[in-house]
Amino acid sequence: MATKAPTVKLASGYEMPLVGFGIWKVPNNTCADQVYNAIKLGYRHIDGAWDYTNSAEAGQGVRRAIEEGIVKREDMFITSKLWNNYHAREHAHEMAKLENEAWGLGYLDLLLIHFPISLEFIPFDKMRYPCFWSDKEQTKVTPLSKVPISETWKALEDLVQTKENPSGFVKSIGISNFHTQLIYDLLSYAKIHPSVLQIEHHPYLTQPDLIAMAQENNIAVTGYSTFGPQSFIEMDNATAKEVKPLFETDVVKSAAAKHGKTPGQVLLRWCTQRNIIVIPKSNSVDRLKQNLECCSFDLSEDEIKQISSLNINLRFNNPATLQTPIRIFT
Repeated sequence: MATKAPTVKLASGYEMPLVGFGIWKVPNNTCADQVYNAIKLGYRHIDGAWDYTNSAEAGQGVRRAIEEGIVKREDMFITSKLWNNYHAREHAHEMAKLENEAWGLGYLDLLLIHFPISLEFIPFDKMRYPCFWSDKEQTKVTPLSKVPISETWKALEDLVQTKENPSGFVKSIGISNFHTQLIYDLLSYAKIHPSVLQIEHHPYLTQPDLIAMAQENNIAVTGYSTFGPQSFIEMDNATAKEVKPLFETDVVKSAAAKHGKTPGQVLLRWCTQRNIIVIPKSNSVDRLKQNLECCSFDLSEDEIKQISSLNINLRFNNPATLQTPIRIFT
């Protein structure tokens, strides 16, 4: 029997599984199989993005699972994200349409603004996945463009399927890598309430006020990079290589031993027990299964506090480290 993750009810009224499978850095040539195998294990939430470049392959994996009768489309929760070059209304609409077509599932369950950063538009036929750069060699950071978040948010609202807008192909909308003041501002004009805030969240970067503010305002929080430096070592991130792996910290090891769980499960439960959605990835079927089972035990309040006390405000995903810094986290 496949493990079923608990769900969180979003402001939009839809249910979002508390544990998802993240496809950031999942290679295109294995993505379809990895997504299919994750679904077979019980995953019902896949976290993707335009910038990850593998949505079409992920969609193939989901469609295969649907065709084989493992799931129905409505059992699945698909997240994608609007990239920085497409913040202007017409570009946001175009990218979202192309992304929905890439997944090939009829609609997206959640579309997030990936970063509160608007970069100059690069035509899709010139460079489909520019990331932060305007050249394929990744030597020139794309200049900022003057598009306010209010325009981008309105563009996302246009895409939401409602009784008044039956042709919409997005169920819920949200934000990623935003901070409190920008969220307060967004709430002052949003006609459709943001359902989710996705942020970097691990014991080295706990951001308690940001999480409290989001949850107080009925915005569910998804934490990415729950294992801290782990995801960034393979990207040759110097800071990630210098800091002690979270799996090896005494407090995490001790909680794992006490509960008969892995350090990874302890870190995931540290999030999910506080109603924070997690989206770990793994190439190992055993670890995928363990990650999905992370809600099967409870940490004590003291253990949660001890793990949180590892905080050193250490951020790994930071565009301030680009050749031309973009300082959104200050």
